[in-house]
Amino acid sequence: MSSTERAGRDAPRRRDEVLAAATRVFHEKGYASASIQDVADELGILKGSLYYYIDSKEDLLFSIIDRVHRDTIARLEEWLAEEGDPLVQLRTYLEEQVRVYCRDAEEVGVFLNDFRHLSPDRRATILAERDRFDSAIRDLLRRGVAEGAVAADVDPKLTAMAIFGMMNWISTWWQPDGPSTPDEVAQQFADLVMGGLVGPAEGARRDLGRRGG
Repeated sequence: MSSTERAGRDAPRRRDEVLAAATRVFHEKGYASASIQDVADELGILKGSLYYYIDSKEDLLFSIIDRVHRDTIARLEEWLAEEGDPLVQLRTYLEEQVRVYCRDAEEVGVFLNDFRHLSPDRRATILAERDRFDSAIRDLLRRGVAEGAVAADVDPKLTAMAIFGMMNWISTWWQPDGPSTPDEVAQQFADLVMGGLVGPAEGARRDLGRRGG
C-alpha cells in the first residue's frame, strides 16, 4: 500500500483525533481564547498539518457542535418512535440523555458555551431543529397530564425549560473521577424530575409552607 493510500485510509481516524484535541482545548480555554496553534500543540504536530483536515478554526467548532447535535437528534428520533406510558418514555429519555451528557461532558460544554461563536448561517443550521426537543418534552408532559400520569398543575413549558436547564449544567460540574457514575447520576436525575411530576405541586407547596412555619 502506498503512503498516499495509507494516508487516505487513516484520514477519518486522524480527523477524529483532531476533533478530540480541539474539544479538549476549547473546553479548557474557551473557543475565543484558543488558537489553531493550541490544537496543534495538543496533537503534537505542526500547525500547518491541521489544514489538511480543516479550513479554519470555526470549522473545528462547527464539527464538534454538529456532532453533538446529530447524536442528540438521533436519540430524539429513536425516543419519539417509542410508544407507551408517558412517564416511562420521559424517564427513558432523561436517563439516556444524562448518561451521554456525562460521557461527552467536554463536547457538550463546547456546544453550550461556544455556540454563539458560530457564523449566523451555521447557527441557523443548528437552531432549525433545536425547538424539536422542547416541543417533544412539552407534548409528552401534556399527554401525561391528560392521561392523569402527571399532576394537573404541572406547567409543561416551565418544566421543559427546567429539565433542559439542569441537563445543560452537567457539563460544568461533571468529573469522570467523581463519586458517582453516569448511570448513578442519570438515575438520581430522573428520580428528581419524576418525583416532581407525579405529586400535586400545589399541595406540596402548602405542605412545605406549614413545615417552614
